[in-house]
Amino acid sequence: MSRKKREFLSSELLSSFAKIYGFEDKLKALEIKDFLENYLSEDLFSEIETVNLKEKVLVLRIKSPLLKNDFCLRKSFFLKKFREVLKDDSLINDLLIL
Repeated sequence: MSRKKREFLSSELLSSFAKIYGFEDKLKALEIKDFLENYLSEDLFSEIETVNLKEKVLVLRIKSPLLKNDFCLRKSFFLKKFREVLKDDSLINDLLIL
């Protein structure tokens, strides 16, 4: 007879609640936003308004036209980086910069 697991890490609990209530995509988008906060300078990161993941499309809403253009030019690079952060290639199919 196997015993039930009684101790959980907070990240395990959060991910299980996300599965139950259907906001897994929002958690993944937060992981990407954390990565961008560490990767970009404070000034550049402040230009990013929102990060959303909907139907396997990552949507970045960026205020600055220069940063928006940079993301568009390096789209494949950032897409690869985001897949590495999430550790799953199947979660993101495309990157949309608005």
